[in-house]
Amino acid sequence: MSKLYRYNSPFVLESGEVLPELEIAYDTFGELNEAKDNVIWVCHALTANSDVADWWPHTVEEGRFLDPARYFVVCANFLGSHYGTTSPLSINPATGEKYYYDFPRFTVRDMVHCHQLLARELGVERVKLLIGSSIGGFQCMEWAIMEPHFMENLALIATTTCSEPWAAAFNESQRMAIRLDKSWGERRDDAGTDGMAVARSLALISYRGGAAYNATQQELDGGEDVSFERRVHSYQQYQGEKLRRRFNAMSYYRLSETVDSHNIGRGRGGVAEALRGIEARTLVVAISSDILFPPEAHTPLREHIANVEYHLIESEFGHDGFLVEHEKLNTIITNFIS
Repeated sequence: MSKLYRYNSPFVLESGEVLPELEIAYDTFGELNEAKDNVIWVCHALTANSDVADWWPHTVEEGRFLDPARYFVVCANFLGSHYGTTSPLSINPATGEKYYYDFPRFTVRDMVHCHQLLARELGVERVKLLIGSSIGGFQCMEWAIMEPHFMENLALIATTTCSEPWAAAFNESQRMAIRLDKSWGERRDDAGTDGMAVARSLALISYRGGAAYNATQQELDGGEDVSFERRVHSYQQYQGEKLRRRFNAMSYYRLSETVDSHNIGRGRGGVAEALRGIEARTLVVAISSDILFPPEAHTPLREHIANVEYHLIESEFGHDGFLVEHEKLNTIITNFIS
């Protein structure tokens, strides 16, 4: 069961807009030791939540890199996600009604400022490992630049220093699909969810790529009759419906804008200069078939972080390899933090 931290003061966003108050949902696993040096902080990806065991298979287990018998694992649901943290479905104290479309845009740096508030509330001054994949990696990078002494070790997995046009194009196409939903604009919780289902089917193409689709959705050879129905059609529909049932379209829309705004070099003299500010011992992991954040997108991390170790995981599962290849990832991370 997630815990809830309430910050009862105004929270100023990078844009200058203000949230009158803030709630942050978070989960912890294991116990904080007396020395307070066994903390691992996980920053989650786009539609995940603070319950790491729920979405990252075989990680919060004995002998794994998030072993709760050894580590005090913390994961906070990030700003804008409707899984417990202040989001478009939260009540706006100024109106007494839900924010919905009035919820302001926010950045990855705003997400990190929320994490920092929670860390102080929990008495966590330094972590053994800060780890994140995809947009979780965005948060980790920002945090490592903003507060270099907070983490001893840093793990950046299937991520990038800024959102390139290729990734942003997928996000805009997804927002177009949501805006075409006839219910979009209505002030109700389920507005835009049919459009979001289409958006998710678009996103999945970028998460998996051709090799993964061709390996997992191929039909058997043979047969005499023409068929216009393909196995992959039902797969796309299923994935869209699955997200439609569990997520909120207004949160999804705002979060996609947050992803597009990501650029660690903004206001810091560029990406290279920003990365030189990272002092933690750093692990960078790319997925060989990732077309969203391909291996070459990790080159700046390898070139400009002072103390870095790099691994390439061979996988046909694309960007989602960070979820699917948990055995390979476990070996790499366990060796890194040991």
